[in-house]
Amino acid sequence: MLEKKAITLEKGILIGVINKNQSLEKVTEYLDELEFLTYTAGGEVSKRFVQRMEVPNPKTYIGTGKMEEVQTYVKENDIGSVIFDDELTPAQQNNIEKLLRCKILDRTSLILDIFAQRAQTSYARTQVELAQYEYLLPRLTGLWTHLERQRGGIGMRGPGETEIETDRRIVRDRIALLKKKLTKIDRQMETQRGNRGALVRVALVGYTNVGKSTLMNVISKSDVFAENKLFATLDTTVRKVVIGNLPFLLSDTVGFIRKLPTQLVESFKSTLDEVREADLLLHVVDISHPNFEAHIASVHKILDEIESSDKKTIMVFNKIDQYEPEVIEEGDLETERTKSHFTLEEWQKTWFNKIGDRALFISALNKENLDDFRKRVYQEVRRIHVTRFPYNNFLYPENLDEYA
Repeated sequence: MLEKKAITLEKGILIGVINKNQSLEKVTEYLDELEFLTYTAGGEVSKRFVQRMEVPNPKTYIGTGKMEEVQTYVKENDIGSVIFDDELTPAQQNNIEKLLRCKILDRTSLILDIFAQRAQTSYARTQVELAQYEYLLPRLTGLWTHLERQRGGIGMRGPGETEIETDRRIVRDRIALLKKKLTKIDRQMETQRGNRGALVRVALVGYTNVGKSTLMNVISKSDVFAENKLFATLDTTVRKVVIGNLPFLLSDTVGFIRKLPTQLVESFKSTLDEVREADLLLHVVDISHPNFEAHIASVHKILDEIESSDKKTIMVFNKIDQYEPEVIEEGDLETERTKSHFTLEEWQKTWFNKIGDRALFISALNKENLDDFRKRVYQEVRRIHVTRFPYNNFLYPENLDEYA
């Protein structure tokens, strides 16, 4: 008989800073996301620490008083990891580790850890490994704690630095090797994309955990891994889909996130080639999330970086079954009405109205309004196909019965 094992989550605390660029509301929102990232990585958050300061402390990121408060809490509560919302410099990370004597992570290293857990294929693992080495390279000096015992004198100069330099050289060589490997795989994938023929290419893009993989499974009747965690999908999945009488290729891509580490954007640019080469983008948005407008802005920013912001796009507002506007009780004259109180009908009268027929409202999980979704995608894919291959029009006559 198998024994049941209880999964113990590693205890951690979160640290954020309020400054002129980040209000308390914004920091709270970022820390909520950071807590979800921590849960995805296999940890649980015991407490949050927030400090208001104009400029982060160059030595310890937060002030001396707040650091002492954190130090006391870490000792008394057996905390395994301290996670900072912003990227730490190598010097800051080294100094904080000496003070707190536990694992020190920042947003970048946490995301890299999740990516390392999620990577399934050789391609994804290579991309993650490259990003990890590029992140690690400037931080190697902080790893040589055994050198602290060295003292000055004859025979005590040099070896420590030599050891670090040797290790740096190994890491640089590994980075060069991984880049060569990725270049080779990129060529193979380019050949694969070239062999897909003349089919129209459609790519699902959007913030992480908005339901892209769930929508992919429903539309393509496939079995792509989907889970209510951040970055459930790392590997691009391409499936042939037929709507009505028209076949096309649908690809599911890695989700985006705010403050996405530079190393990951660089490493995963090749994966995002599916987005670059797509004829149509389906930008999936979790409308039930209170900050979905900020998520849309983040996705647009990354699409700009990979030169794909000018592509034809349909906005797919998912999870309408989970959308619940805040309610102002009758007789409440103090509460000011904001966007959080809008119903879906009211949202459609705002800037959504300018999008027109390029805005769709669905629930991929409950399969609500999927017929409208299929009809709109069919019309757009057919328009692209007929424009590109006018003489092929007779092969795919318009399916008037169901989708015209």
